[in-house]
Amino acid sequence: MIDINDITVRIGSKVLLENASAHISDGWKVGLVGANGCGKTTLFRVLRGELETELGDVFLPASSRISYVAQEFESLEEPILEYILAQDKERTELLVRLENADAEETAEIHERLNILGAASAQARASSILSGLGFSEQDLSRKIREFSGGWRMRLALAAALFQSSDVLFMDEPTNHLDLEASLWLEGHLRRYRGTLLLISHDRYILNNICNHILHFDHGRLQTYGGNYDSFEQNRALQRELQNKTVEKQAAKRQHLQSYIDRFRYKASKAKQAQSRIKMLEKMPVLTTAEQDYVSCFNFPEIQALPSPMLVLEDASAGYGDKIVLQKLNLSIVENDRIALLGANGNGKSTFAKLLSGRLPLMGGQRKASSKLKVGYFAQHQSEELPVELTAAEYMGQLMPEATESVVRAHLAQFGLTQEKSITQIARLSGGEKARLLFAAMTRHAPQLLILDEPTNHLDIDGRDALMDALNRYKGAVVLITHDFHLIEMVADNLWLVKDGRVRPYDGDLEDYKNMLLSEKPASREAKEKNSGKVQREQQLARRAEINALKTKISRLEKELQQLQKQKNDMEGRFAQQLPLQELIDLQKNFKSLETAIEDNEIRWLEACSELENLTAE
Repeated sequence: MIDINDITVRIGSKVLLENASAHISDGWKVGLVGANGCGKTTLFRVLRGELETELGDVFLPASSRISYVAQEFESLEEPILEYILAQDKERTELLVRLENADAEETAEIHERLNILGAASAQARASSILSGLGFSEQDLSRKIREFSGGWRMRLALAAALFQSSDVLFMDEPTNHLDLEASLWLEGHLRRYRGTLLLISHDRYILNNICNHILHFDHGRLQTYGGNYDSFEQNRALQRELQNKTVEKQAAKRQHLQSYIDRFRYKASKAKQAQSRIKMLEKMPVLTTAEQDYVSCFNFPEIQALPSPMLVLEDASAGYGDKIVLQKLNLSIVENDRIALLGANGNGKSTFAKLLSGRLPLMGGQRKASSKLKVGYFAQHQSEELPVELTAAEYMGQLMPEATESVVRAHLAQFGLTQEKSITQIARLSGGEKARLLFAAMTRHAPQLLILDEPTNHLDIDGRDALMDALNRYKGAVVLITHDFHLIEMVADNLWLVKDGRVRPYDGDLEDYKNMLLSEKPASREAKEKNSGKVQREQQLARRAEINALKTKISRLEKELQQLQKQKNDMEGRFAQQLPLQELIDLQKNFKSLETAIEDNEIRWLEACSELENLTAE
């Protein structure tokens, strides 16, 4: 259970939450939604005790085990499997104690390890890493060998591996491909604790969450159901509120009209005075506050003859390594293509090849001489000149345009006059993404190549981008983990796999089903891992047998002690005792008999379990 009680949270001079309250019951899967910068991540910091509230308080049970995605690694030299296993602090401490434990302590430690499922820990950790895209060969590699995106996946794996009652997740799919996002969805649906999820991915919010916590102009409002249900309920609430305001305005007008007509007439003065009092007592209602309206508008393009781009027996790669080969594909005006395939299969390589940023290693790339390509990649935001303002940066890219034309172009992507004169370093991730969109479309390209364009956009921004892409007259090639964006924009699916790019014969649902049928590994990988799994199962069974033997031995000792206490009590009954002491003795004797009976039942159950295990 989590209680948020009338909290006020301020960052600098900006009030993010004011007298905000919410209740989250155990086991809820809650999606936190609201515009970028409204305070979702800040609330996570408050709930984790990293940030104090100005007013009010939050309550989490002291015994709650909290897990979240850490941003830093203590050691970059640690193999990733060892790093994940070390996140189970209790298991790690028990294994250290086991090295110098005596016989009695060893039995206790084995029993606790069995309860924790320690024997299967390595298999669980490997399964999580595999689901997030790590190969079996990766498990022994050191953390420092992985890029920033893969380290984020590793941090996510660590959070999922830890035993927890409350799990905080802040945009967990941003560094995942479709395949890993689909695996994560299944894992979070099976999670038994309380989940608090910040996400702008409508698909994830719909398929995982059963409650939505909405940040509404400094307040928190809880809705039952998934994101689509929240949108419907919120729209109905706003409509009802606005209708109520309209009715009140009509009533106010009617009363005021009567007052204006009759307040100075002696025969109607009393009635007019009564209506004045009614008017004064009426509460002041306001219409529902409008959310910020996000916008994306791509410029009109010059039409080109089809096909605008053709690849003939093309191949591409880096250095001497060929990543893609035998590519025979064409793109025509108004194509809407989404690229499918796991990270590392070459989707970004293909995008760079199409855009002309990566030279061919063989074959041909034929394109119209007038073809202009707009290319978006998420890492480009790291290359922006942060010391400039958005308008200054766009002015450098559009040297022949007037200042008003530059600002008008920025406004087409939601960068208002205030934002256009803001230093890029002070822009949010979503605003930097909008600046990149403005930059890539300044010359009205006929082909847009978008590599994870939504990572820093909120839901309204994603919806606006989706609408803009559907209005756009040129061709679009899309790489994204956002299922909703693919479903609403893409007409064609191309699969990047085994060094080839081919049209996929099926829809997105077919692709998801194919991925689910392939998990957790191919037949060859399963055969390779079968011996390892069998050994782990044998170790787990042996640990369970040892724990049961220890439990039986302990129960027998407890039973001997209880039986001795019973014999002592029976001896006291033969003595002449005061009435009250006799009554108390009888109560204690009855409780003792119950304890002996419970002990015998547990002993029999443990003996039966041991017999079944040893018989297998």
